[in-house]
Amino acid sequence: MTTMIKKCTLDDLHELQNISIETYTETFKEHNTPENLAAYLEQAYPLDKLERELAIPFSDFFFIYSGQHIAGYLKLNTDNAQTEPMGMDSLEVERIYVRKAFQKLGIGKQLLNKAIEMAHQQDKKTIWLGVWENNDNALAFYRKKGFVQTGSHSFYMGDDEQTDLIMVKTL
Repeated sequence: MTTMIKKCTLDDLHELQNISIETYTETFKEHNTPENLAAYLEQAYPLDKLERELAIPFSDFFFIYSGQHIAGYLKLNTDNAQTEPMGMDSLEVERIYVRKAFQKLGIGKQLLNKAIEMAHQQDKKTIWLGVWENNDNALAFYRKKGFVQTGSHSFYMGDDEQTDLIMVKTL
């Protein structure tokens, strides 16, 4: 499988919205009510919000292609763009989203490696992320990659309060 990682631009806005909604729905549809899922998708992925996110100076999006197909994407935040106050020496992996058809093929690992590469390039000391406490596959993946839980925070799926575990890896 030949893959390529490419930084996203505003020209990728519609594809970014499509893959965000698709992958999020694939992952969390069975665990949430249709109303809460719809409310979250409407709040999280409207075009104007994604456009603003793409314009943030300390946030970067990357598509990963498998052949000609977008297999997934990565969103990174540093400095003041981080969603939690983790310090200027940290890089946040806000999203690693992989389409179901491309899971278990090493795509997530390649995206995480890209995040670590970007952290090293920017002289960051830690890399961190939040992951839903019931997302067993993701938790196992991140633990295998050396992440440890250091805390938690609330995450809202519509009106349902859920818990994300904060996981950190020292570089």
